Amino acid sequence: MAAKNMAPKHNEFIPLKIAVLTVSDSRTAADDSSGDYLVSALTEAGHQLTDRALCPDNLFRIRAQVSDWIVDDGVQVVLINGGTGFNEQNRVPEAVGVLFERTVQGFGEMFRQLSFAEIKGSAMQSRALAGLANRTLICCLPGSTGACQLGWEQLIRDQLDARTRPCNFVAHLSTSAIPA
Repeated sequence: MAAKNMAPKHNEFIPLKIAVLTVSDSRTAADDSSGDYLVSALTEAGHQLTDRALCPDNLFRIRAQVSDWIVDDGVQVVLINGGTGFNEQNRVPEAVGVLFERTVQGFGEMFRQLSFAEIKGSAMQSRALAGLANRTLICCLPGSTGACQLGWEQLIRDQLDARTRPCNFVAHLSTSAIPA
């Protein structure tokens, strides 16, 4: 006999509390088009932006910012753009991967598969990743606006909607804003 999903089923949208982090050594708040896109997309979807930051590609600064958010009851999801490439300066996977209690294995795999249609073999150099830490979902995307759009529209948006079946991430997040 198959086990029943014990998570509450929701028939309506549940707005989540989301923070956006842009990791870049060259962007400023004035020209952060990828961060702007993610903020616009999440608010258009009905979620709440709880915080936004821009930090240099420094292992410990990234880890400190994300750590602050994963212990904050006011943040359920962290969207990171930038710092996931294969060159030595990109440190996001090393900074946040150690914080994960559970890695979302399929996230990076699916992102690279979707990217292949647009950028061919260069997709293999993407180190996009996602995981859960302290009931906070952390999704790490490349820094280009196109990559953020691809990740949001094809992978993240529907997984942040409690109505998505057969499963979504809402049931795995901090319940401070999720009705039973």
